[in-house]
Amino acid sequence: MNAFTRTASIFGASGVLLGAFGAHGLKALLEAHAAQGIWQTASTYHLLHAVVLFSLAGRPIVNRFAFRLLSIGILLFSGSLYALAITSVKSLGGITPLGGLLLIAGWIALCFSPRTETDR
Repeated sequence: MNAFTRTASIFGASGVLLGAFGAHGLKALLEAHAAQGIWQTASTYHLLHAVVLFSLAGRPIVNRFAFRLLSIGILLFSGSLYALAITSVKSLGGITPLGGLLLIAGWIALCFSPRTETDR
């Protein structure tokens, strides 16, 4: 198993863990802050992009730049939303668009992935 697969696996496992923790362990807190939707958005994007990372990790040639952009994008986008949901500190929402831009940049960087024999 390579570092890309490990990283993708950690993002996947943490996405499931945080999704379940929000739905069960933090349910009362999220309801009190009216932040269930914020947590759900964070969890959805977290898990979706974890699957993308896992897919990238399985390619013969990994687009490292795209992988990094997506990884940092997950941390900033979902991480800021998780923090916003549990603290209600509105300034944390200012980080979210930066994470979103990194996710978009990661998708665009995938357009420039190295080709392999199986891509032909």
